[in-house]
Formats: sequence, structure tokens, C-alpha cells
Amino acid sequence: MSAAPRAVIGRLPGEPGVYRFRDSRGRALYVGRAVDLRRRVASYWTDLGDRRHLARMVPQIAGVEAVECDSAHEAAWLERNLLERSKPRWNRVRGGAEVPVYIRLDRRPGVARLAVVHGTGHAGDVFGPYLGGTKARLAVSALDRVLSLGYTEDRLSGSQRDMARVRGVAVADREALLATVAAVLRRQPDAVQTVRQGLTMQRDRAAAGLAFELAARIQQEIEAIDWIVAEQKVTVSYPVADPSDSCDVYGWSDGLLIRFEVRRGRLCTWTQRPCSPDLAGRYLEQTPASWRPFAARGAALARRLADAQSTDH
Repeated sequence: MSAAPRAVIGRLPGEPGVYRFRDSRGRALYVGRAVDLRRRVASYWTDLGDRRHLARMVPQIAGVEAVECDSAHEAAWLERNLLERSKPRWNRVRGGAEVPVYIRLDRRPGVARLAVVHGTGHAGDVFGPYLGGTKARLAVSALDRVLSLGYTEDRLSGSQRDMARVRGVAVADREALLATVAAVLRRQPDAVQTVRQGLTMQRDRAAAGLAFELAARIQQEIEAIDWIVAEQKVTVSYPVADPSDSCDVYGWSDGLLIRFEVRRGRLCTWTQRPCSPDLAGRYLEQTPASWRPFAARGAALARRLADAQSTDH
């Protein structure tokens, strides 16, 4: 391992985020995401596993930059946005492997249904976007499993009516269950906790009954719920009634200014450069209040990493 990256690894947080490698001329080599930034970046100097094609890149790494995110889902979106705007040489694809999707809550009279859809042009309440159709479908399955929303529709077959009785739901419960589903998809903590507890009880019951495949499936559903309700602000549906859907976001720490460009609800560029306190003040005033904690944290991390690399040099 070269000296500068080795010095940086200890300064990285063990949190989700996006990292960027640069060469000695300052050119971006690679952008990636991580559930644990410290462990992921360190892995490039150990066993690359299924990333062996990057072995020739590693000796070229002269600098490491990183942004801490509030969730793995947010890190996945940020990586995708950055790669769609500009793909470094060692990234194989522009964007990402996951498909952007939405979850539609159908509230037509007599109907109570959830579905994974592409785009926002659908009747009903549409939530998202989310990355990963598989995760979104697992989340829909989880909500149906716990809340039995589909068994509150007006038109049910005989077997469906029997199942509704078994599950203890009826047409009269439809509006309350629709409200609970919407609350989960809006990330309201009490509703999320209710669903999560219901899934956990069913998983544990399945495991106790030696139904291990079912228990594993429910565990996947729990993880999918966690994915879709995780904080995620770097990609929102457009248009949105928020002035921060197109803005420049700045953070500053001890002479280093970090800038994020947000356009049409997507954080799509990330740069950093030296900047005096007086000049930085003008930029910081432009940053919407909702973005300031994210930007300040980003700037503090950028400063730590820059200090580690300059000290090591």
C-alpha cells in the first residue's frame, strides 16, 4: 500500500458513504459506495475478490476522498448520481446496477393494493424513488404479510374471504390499514416500528417451527423495509415543493470548501478545494438549512482525509 492511502484509512468512519480515488495528477480514477467506508476502502489493499479487474488501478491511487451518508440507500443513490454525471476510467458502468422504482398505493373505491411501478405517472399515491426492484418488491411483500391490506377489498373470492377471517381483517379495516401503509412509506417511526415488530414475531415463530426458508424470507423482508424507510435525500421525485431541489450546497472546515450540486432533486456533483474563511462565508450562506448538517459533516471528513494525506507526504 502506498503511504497516503494507508494514512487515510484510519480517518475514515465505519459508516455508509461514497468514496473516490484520485491519481497523482488529481484525476478521478474510481467512484464507489460502501456500507462501511473504512472497511471497504481498506479492502483495496487486501483481497479484491470479485473486483480483480481493479488490481491495476490500485498502484495508481494517490488520494482518497469520501462523503459519509445517512444510510446505505443514500450512498447507493449518491454513487449512481455521480456516475451518471461523470464516469471515471475504472468504473465499468455509468449509473448503477439497481433499477429505480416506486411503490404505488392504490386507493380507488373498494380497492387496497400495493405495487412496484416504474415512474410516477400512475393513479394513487406514489412513494419513492427507491433503488432496487427486488428490495421494493420484498418491502411490498412485507407490508402485505403484516397488514393484510389486500384482504380488505370489496371483491374477494370465497377462499380470500376465509383467509381474511383467519387474518382477522375486514373491509371496515381498509382505511386504517391504508393509513398505516402510507405512514410506513412516509417513514413515520411508530408505523415503521409496528410493521418491523410484526415481521420479527413472524420470523421468530417460523424459525421456532423449523420453517427456516420462511424465516429467511421474512428476514429479507425486514431488511427491505429498512432499505426503503432509511433516510435518503440525495434523490427525490421531481417536481418537489422545496427550494432545495435545485441548489448549491457548501460545507467548510479549516480552509477546505466542499461543494455539492443539487439539480432537479438529485445531488449530482461533488468537488472540494481550498478556500479562505471570508470567501467560504458567502458560500455557506447560500446553503439551505436542510442540507447544512450533511455539508458540514462532509467538509469535516474532507479536512481529516486531506490532513492525513498531506502529513504523510
